Amino acid sequence: MILRGFSYKIGDDINTDYIISGRYKFSISDMKELAKHIMEDIDPAFYSRLKPGASFLVAGKNFGMGSSREQAPLVIKEAGIVGVVAKSFARIFYRNAINIGLPLIEADTTGIRENDELQIDLENGELRNLTQKTKMKINPLPPVMRKLLSDGGLVEHFKKYGGIKL
Repeated sequence: MILRGFSYKIGDDINTDYIISGRYKFSISDMKELAKHIMEDIDPAFYSRLKPGASFLVAGKNFGMGSSREQAPLVIKEAGIVGVVAKSFARIFYRNAINIGLPLIEADTTGIRENDELQIDLENGELRNLTQKTKMKINPLPPVMRKLLSDGGLVEHFKKYGGIKL
């Protein structure tokens, strides 16, 4: 699986309340509408700058920490973000993302700049920065994780096969 898109940089320790503010959790149930408020407390114009289907969130360490709102990975995916690249992820967020089919890539994000064009090969473990003409090795996703992502996440995999079939 190869992903391609432009980087949108954010910092370290981004918690799920920054991804989607709690003030919207109960007032908006439509995920497309909720996605319009992604990262609003950090950058009110964040959603308007995204290129749906061609955007990566690029973060530092401990992305997705905090209250572990299960809507957070759904909002990211619904906003048209193809994946999140970060130095590290909070474990509950990581699990929630896999459940819904949102690719998470652990990598050193220090050299990635805002709006760099990235190409990530999940099978072979390579992140190419097409803007800077650099590449780095990343841990390839295990076949089971790639299968779950290709099926749209654990939930969709269960719907498709009636259980785990890898």
